[in-house]
Amino acid sequence: MARLTTPHEQALTLLFAELEQTAAAQRDAFLGTPGTIAQRTNDNGTRYWVHRYSDGVGRRKETYLGTVDDPGVTARVDALREKIAVATATIARVRVLARSGFANVDRKTYATVASLHNHGLFRAGALLIGSHAFGALLNALGVRAVAYATEDVDIARPEQLALSGVPPFLGMLRETGIEFFEVPALHRRAYSTSYAERGGSRLRVDLLVPSSDESYPTIPVPELKAHATGLPYLRYLLGSSQEVPLLSPHGVVMVRVPVPERFAVHKLLVSQLRARTTSKPAKDLRQAATLIETIVERFPGALEDAMEAIPKSATRHIRRAMAALESHLPASAENAWDALRR
Repeated sequence: MARLTTPHEQALTLLFAELEQTAAAQRDAFLGTPGTIAQRTNDNGTRYWVHRYSDGVGRRKETYLGTVDDPGVTARVDALREKIAVATATIARVRVLARSGFANVDRKTYATVASLHNHGLFRAGALLIGSHAFGALLNALGVRAVAYATEDVDIARPEQLALSGVPPFLGMLRETGIEFFEVPALHRRAYSTSYAERGGSRLRVDLLVPSSDESYPTIPVPELKAHATGLPYLRYLLGSSQEVPLLSPHGVVMVRVPVPERFAVHKLLVSQLRARTTSKPAKDLRQAATLIETIVERFPGALEDAMEAIPKSATRHIRRAMAALESHLPASAENAWDALRR
């Protein structure tokens, strides 16, 4: 059976490292296109600056910056012009990586994640999980794999975030220009934990927190003025994390994600908790296998450490997952199988 991943060329990994540095230095990201700066004149003859750009859904916008003869405005315009130049150059470099098989996200997903980044969620400890995190981890590991398709944005937090003065979670999402709404819960009196775009779009944002057992309770998230779904064994997944850049043809933004070895082991776990009537268990196992193959080669001992850290109550799920994994992880990946069995 063929390998599950293919290493990227060294020149591309170096370009990715440069983008990572750019993202790390970026405090606030554009939620739409970088745009341009233009000068206008009103009916009184006063000249002023405007920022012209497109928002997260492609609508043209124009923001007033101030009059031309104001030195303070001139300084802000110069800073914005420099920020636009950096963002435009960054997008050109992302385009090179995307054409070479690096995982990237679409405009609306990028705008959504960028808004959360701008409000400090990832710096405060929130994590991007799910398939978008899987793609970001593949990029960070320097490999490409079979393309994945998802429009879900999964945001998790291990504990209360040290945030103050931020708008409600729904408000952060709507700053993108996307018309998000709270998805009604199955039970009429229950709180919503998911947000979707109006108009039949498949874009969906789920807010998630650890569950104390194998149930799926609804739990308040007071600092975000929202509620979240509790997930079994999520605390294990969130127990160790790293920052990586999320790539998009519309920009780059730094996000916090789980370390790849815990992501892989957690995928093994949840594959056994999913309903067998969906395709998600198979997707979980494919993602686990893909990461495991690479982790064992790049970080010897990391997978074993992640396996040793799983809760005792999860052992039975891991044993079942190991049997199911045989259909996804090649027998030729001997080092990976040795690490798992140890």
